[in-house]
Amino acid sequence: MSNIAAKLTVYFEDPFWVGVYERSENGMLQVCRVVFGAEPKDYEVYDYFLKNWPLLRFSPPLPAERPTKHRQNPKRLQRNVQRTLSHPGIGTKAQQALQLQREETKVKRKETRKRRTEEEKQRRFTLRQLRKKERHKGR
Repeated sequence: MSNIAAKLTVYFEDPFWVGVYERSENGMLQVCRVVFGAEPKDYEVYDYFLKNWPLLRFSPPLPAERPTKHRQNPKRLQRNVQRTLSHPGIGTKAQQALQLQREETKVKRKETRKRRTEEEKQRRFTLRQLRKKERHKGR
């Protein structure tokens, strides 16, 4: 039986509103970060995820921590909620997943850029060789 959980956190990260969608399945956590711009309404967030779900780029799966299932004192729970709200941001596991995703994207971009540069060098070299042959053709 698979264990699936999802969490969406929308917060203000100057100057934009950002949404972090965390999903965990079978003990593996994946995260996706979405920049909304202006403050989104609930129905706008819902509509965005419905329309753009296939386009979302999730981080590679990381091992997720198991949530504890014990009843907590209501006052302590309220203090924890206030503490969480006073520190804007996302959980550390989510931050790690997003950082890993950024690094992978960076590596892919670097490889693509290097490949394109090499192809351009080769194209220029071939063009120079052809021009050289054209110049000496008449002799």
